[in-house]
Amino acid sequence: MSERRIPIIPTVIVAAAIATMIGLGIWQLGRLDEKEAMLARYEAAAENPQRLSAFPQDPLANLYRRTPFDCEEAGEWNAISGRNARDQAGYVHIISCPGADVVLGWSQGPNRVNWDGGELTGTIAPGGEAGFRVVADPPLAGLEANATPDPSSTPNTHLAYAGQWFFFAFTALVIYILALRRRWR
Repeated sequence: MSERRIPIIPTVIVAAAIATMIGLGIWQLGRLDEKEAMLARYEAAAENPQRLSAFPQDPLANLYRRTPFDCEEAGEWNAISGRNARDQAGYVHIISCPGADVVLGWSQGPNRVNWDGGELTGTIAPGGEAGFRVVADPPLAGLEANATPDPSSTPNTHLAYAGQWFFFAFTALVIYILALRRRWR
């Protein structure tokens, strides 16, 4: 009968990998609480009828708040798929402006609209190159109203990610135990 020795280096590597995966799972559980707090802030901002008096210096900290915005110079135009206030599919029309992209409104087709810029009121929503955009309300350029930016559409997947990391750690442990058993035969 052969001696059942546990190989040191592979065991250390597998143990380090399992510890790392468990650590990542615990980290995701911590992020879960942070994300829930952030979503609560978003909900409170969306329910606050008062608009900001000026466009904020940190728009990402003010997501879902209503704000004035001055698009001093309308830049590139784009139409992407989106929904209107009645939840119909179509196209949202976006103009790049200095400081933010502006969602002008919604239409059934992607045809270019004309808008030269100016002052508007809208909601700061996630998206755009800078991580946020201003969704005009009321809509501009003769377009229909967009779907209202909704913080509940922001996913909170940290619990699922934590579960995945714990599952990966468990799987690595099981595979290593099976590999040891096979080696000892």
